Amino acid sequence: MKIYTKTGDIGETSLFGGRRVLKSELRIESYGTVDELNSWIGLVRDVTTDIATRELLKEIQDRLFTLGSVLAAGSDKQAEKAPDLHELDIERLEKAIDAMDEKLEPLRNFILPGGHVHVSYCHIARTVCRRAERLTVALHQTSELHPLIIKYLNRLSDYLFTLSRMMAKDLGAEEVNWLPRK
Repeated sequence: MKIYTKTGDIGETSLFGGRRVLKSELRIESYGTVDELNSWIGLVRDVTTDIATRELLKEIQDRLFTLGSVLAAGSDKQAEKAPDLHELDIERLEKAIDAMDEKLEPLRNFILPGGHVHVSYCHIARTVCRRAERLTVALHQTSELHPLIIKYLNRLSDYLFTLSRMMAKDLGAEEVNWLPRK
C-alpha cells in the first residue's frame, strides 16, 4: 500500500465509511487538531523521565487515537456511539492531577507559560488540547457526539496544566506569575 493516494489533491478527504468531504470541514479540523495534540503529547512523553508519567501519556495517546477515530466517523450514527472511552479514563486523569497537586504550592495567580523548554512543550500541548475541545464542542452543535469526548478533552487540558507545573517544579524552573499592569 502506498502512502499517497492522490485522492486528496483537490482538497477533499474520506471519512470512515467513505463519504468525501472538504478538508476544511469542522469534523476534519476537530480530528486533525486531536491528531496534532497527540503529536505534542508524544513530544512531552519523549522529554519526560518519570516512568509513571510516560505510561500515562502513552495511555492518553491511545485514548486520543480512539477519540479521533470517532470524530472521523462518516455518519452521525457512527459518531454517536459510545467510544472506547470510559469514566475511568477521566478518573485516572483526576487522580493524577490530585497526586501532583499534593506536591505543588497552591495556585494563587495565573502563570505565564515557560521557564524550561519541557514545560513549554507541555503548555503547547495544553493549548492545542483547548483548541481541540473548542472545535469538538462546535462540531457537537451540528453532529451529536458522545459527551465523554468533550469531558475527556476538558479534563486532559487540566491534567496538562498541572503536569506543566509539576515539570517546572521537578526541573527547578521558575514559575512566573502573571501580574497585570496597573
